[in-house]
Amino acid sequence: MSLRPVLQSQYLAALRMMRQAIDTCPEAIWAGGGYVNPSWQVVYHALFYTHFYLQASEDSFTPWELHRDGIQHMGASEGDSEPGDRVVPYTIPEMQAYCDVVRDRVAPDVDALDLDAAGSGFSWYPISKLEHQFVNLRHLQHHAGQISERVRQGAGRHVDWVGAAPQR
Repeated sequence: MSLRPVLQSQYLAALRMMRQAIDTCPEAIWAGGGYVNPSWQVVYHALFYTHFYLQASEDSFTPWELHRDGIQHMGASEGDSEPGDRVVPYTIPEMQAYCDVVRDRVAPDVDALDLDAAGSGFSWYPISKLEHQFVNLRHLQHHAGQISERVRQGAGRHVDWVGAAPQR
């Protein structure tokens, strides 16, 4: 069995769950809710790094057209040079669009990866490219679960489990 279709299926399943979490998240939980990292920023963080680590290396990455430097870091604020600057949240429609961009990149990006490479392509991750993809999937699913739990606890809305992408 080839690993590429399995990786693609699991990325697509996790992104589907993230998209459901975004779609069901009320504004009060999206932008607030008393969390250290607001939901919108957790979503952006997860999508950014999924997108980023689907690349061969840092140098081969092209950020999303609406990317704002630093926002991908948890606790980051836009314009970090000025204390007290207010971060302008990404909107739900913006994150729905970015989730769709990342979803649409899964197949071509996974197809382009050298899954036999001994290195991840990222110096701070001294693991193989294949293991790095598993780490990337776990990270995405961790945050999809985090947002799903916020939505469930705060709004009583459910995000369905997606075990695999539908067969094409």
